[in-house]
Amino acid sequence: LLHNLALCADGTVIGWGWNSYREATAPPGLTNVIGVAGGEMHSLALLGDHTVFAWGNVGAPYDRVPTDLTNAVAVAAGQYYSESLKADGTVVTWGFNPYTDLTVPVGLSNVVAIAAGEMHSLALLQDGTVVTWGSGSPGSTGFYDHGQATVPAGLRDVVAISAGTIHSLALSGSFPPFITTPMCAQTV
Repeated sequence: LLHNLALCADGTVIGWGWNSYREATAPPGLTNVIGVAGGEMHSLALLGDHTVFAWGNVGAPYDRVPTDLTNAVAVAAGQYYSESLKADGTVVTWGFNPYTDLTVPVGLSNVVAIAAGEMHSLALLQDGTVVTWGSGSPGSTGFYDHGQATVPAGLRDVVAISAGTIHSLALSGSFPPFITTPMCAQTV
């Protein structure tokens, strides 16, 4: 949220920005990384063996990756929580749960992508629909509820999702691609 991470072609990680908990400093020897995510005071790396490594605010609940987490294919990091998508299409979460951002909906499956906001989560399902939970969900009330976890009516054919601090985005694939500016000297 206050730092950035870049995954290099050689499987290493470079971070920059806020670094008070060393969340932007990849640990020495961290290699074979295939995915990264940055949270409030922590960072996550998805490793080539499909395990997850966390660093930053050592000892905090969101840095304690579940020891039984295997077959991870994606990671996402929120304010005080972390999550991973498993190869079987299920989601595992861990960390601090003040706004039910860890409470994965019962029976959630067929997930193909995840996103973590400050206090809410998104899951893109195989059928192109989106499931949300956490702060801003229908029925939740509080200072941080701005509808960020309320899926707009009729949203379908989604191909990508993203979660911000108190907003969410979805890219719908129900329209053909188009070019908004003329291309010059391009060959396809």
